Amino acid sequence: MQRVILVFHKPYGVLSQYKPVAGKRTLLEFPALSGGKAVGRLDEDSEGLLMISDLAWVQTLLTRPGQIEKCYRAQVERIPDAAALQRLRQGVRCGDFVSAPARANLLADLQMAEREPPIRHRLNVPTVWLELQLREGKNRQVRRMTAAVGHPTLRLLRVGIGPVQLADLAPGACRELTRPERDWLNRVGKQKGGLWQK
Repeated sequence: MQRVILVFHKPYGVLSQYKPVAGKRTLLEFPALSGGKAVGRLDEDSEGLLMISDLAWVQTLLTRPGQIEKCYRAQVERIPDAAALQRLRQGVRCGDFVSAPARANLLADLQMAEREPPIRHRLNVPTVWLELQLREGKNRQVRRMTAAVGHPTLRLLRVGIGPVQLADLAPGACRELTRPERDWLNRVGKQKGGLWQK
């Protein structure tokens, strides 16, 4: 039996599930993804890298808190200063939890293709992209973290899970793992008790 492990660029406005929901777009819209399940999730209003697999150990490995670093890019309102970035790096209170330490950096020169539909723009409020690398994945965590330091997220993409990168994969497209990505998943899977099945 062929095992499914795919890298998918989830577009904005698509639910990370196959179950139909009236008036909503779901993964059923993308036939190439059939045979697997979403590994973790991205919110409907978030975009980017979503892994698809039918292997239970891959699901467990990639969604267990603290195991695998995930990289996000967030377009936020206004320009965070050094103090705001330091709060993100040290951990910030987000209502019912304090975020674990994270890596947070400005991407001042980053140019991203426009989203469909585009984000709302306010002429007198600048925006900038941040890159955040986390090892936990609480509900709407990046949005809650940036809001807590005074910089609401307008657009959010996941661009990396461990060494697996979104790169230039177009929204709605998917691909198989590269050989280095397969080797990495096989290695960490064996370390955590999983076995690569070909």
